[in-house]
Amino acid sequence: MVKLFFCLLLGYLIGSVNFAIVYSHLRRDDIRRHGSGNAGATNVLRPYGAAAALFVFLFDVLKGVMAVLIVRLLFGKYDFQCAAALGAVLGHNFPLYYKFCGGKGVSTSFAVLLVLDWRVALCALCVFLITLLCFRYVSLSSVLAAASIPVSAFIFRGFDVFFFFTLITGVLCIARHHANIKRLMEGTENRLGAKK
Repeated sequence: MVKLFFCLLLGYLIGSVNFAIVYSHLRRDDIRRHGSGNAGATNVLRPYGAAAALFVFLFDVLKGVMAVLIVRLLFGKYDFQCAAALGAVLGHNFPLYYKFCGGKGVSTSFAVLLVLDWRVALCALCVFLITLLCFRYVSLSSVLAAASIPVSAFIFRGFDVFFFFTLITGVLCIARHHANIKRLMEGTENRLGAKK
């Protein structure tokens, strides 16, 4: 139990490093003052451009991968890896270093899925890209991809610890998009590439 908590805490501390906030602070700014106020790659795209958004996305992915791989090297147990993965996602959403005000966990969730079960990550990526190509809403794509994660996890692995991990992260991701869902229903959500 102590090791499990340690893995969760380690993942959380790594996940709490938010690269959208780090990047904006390097520019003497705060990304949370722009656009949707979200500290994530999509919101970075609007004020800082594609290169900055790609930088943030890659490092948010890297921290998720690191959290799981460190625990894999230390302990090996799959349950512990899932705990570290959950910690990383929680850290990204509610970072200790930034008054618990972080991103929505899409990039980091994808990263940990990639390490834990690449098949589920690939299914989620396909759902995301198809939705994005059809509708050009990043938020809708993220929500549908999050909803698909527990479904594909059950198909590939059944009811195991990974399924419950995907259920928690999927629900969390959808809940974090509540403002976007409201705007989608009202028809006021911004499309990717659309001018304000």
